[in-house]
Amino acid sequence: MQYNTSDFRKGLKVQINGEPYLITEFNFVKPGKGSALYKCKLKNMIRGNTLDRTYRGGESLEAADVEETDCQFLYKQGDMFVFMDNETFDQYELSADKVGDAWKYLTDGMKCIMTLFNENPMTVAPPNHVVLKVEYCEPGAKGDTATNVNKPAKVDTGAEILVPIFVNIGDNIRVDTRTGDYVERVKVK
Repeated sequence: MQYNTSDFRKGLKVQINGEPYLITEFNFVKPGKGSALYKCKLKNMIRGNTLDRTYRGGESLEAADVEETDCQFLYKQGDMFVFMDNETFDQYELSADKVGDAWKYLTDGMKCIMTLFNENPMTVAPPNHVVLKVEYCEPGAKGDTATNVNKPAKVDTGAEILVPIFVNIGDNIRVDTRTGDYVERVKVK
């Protein structure tokens, strides 16, 4: 399958020289004369390096042979994260480099989406919103009621998240994994 330049968008997975790339940035430029240009930043899904490429209107790229599958985070062992495919029960190990910042949101048993290239795990994506427990944060200063006052809070995964001043130790918070931002306090049943 081929993607024409009109199909290009952020998040598209393409293949260049036999390796999968993810379009991380995409800009359409129409110069005064001549054909339209498509400026793309592409991230290699195997090695993690990035390319800057410019394509003319009408050019195409091959679709990457990647597959997304539902999986479950099992545990962390050293620098390796272990996941299980929910359908085949195969276990996959991903290095900390491939997991990236997703480690901040992974809790035991969490359902994730894993991207495979030629049956090998490439990346993992946690759900868009997760609930984490605040393990430690400084108490809010009395009388500090200015709007948008934030403080760092350490959550049960070991990550630090900026939270509003009213969040306390033991609170459960919802976090947007795409941005790393605090969303709201939640009550866990």
